[in-house]
Amino acid sequence: MAKTNPLEFLQEVRQEARKITWPTRKETMITTVMVLIMVVLASVFFLVVDAVLKWGVEKMLFGM
Repeated sequence: MAKTNPLEFLQEVRQEARKITWPTRKETMITTVMVLIMVVLASVFFLVVDAVLKWGVEKMLFGM
């Protein structure tokens, strides 16, 4: 394995850091809204599944 001195390492890190493309404010806002919508949809889905499973278990155990 080739040894790299700390100065070369830092130069390589800076070169790689320059390649990063940061999202725009608009892209960040759109992505954030999309994530929040998906969280709400997933929450509603699991709420419904939980209610159905609870109903099924109660029906089997208590025959109500």
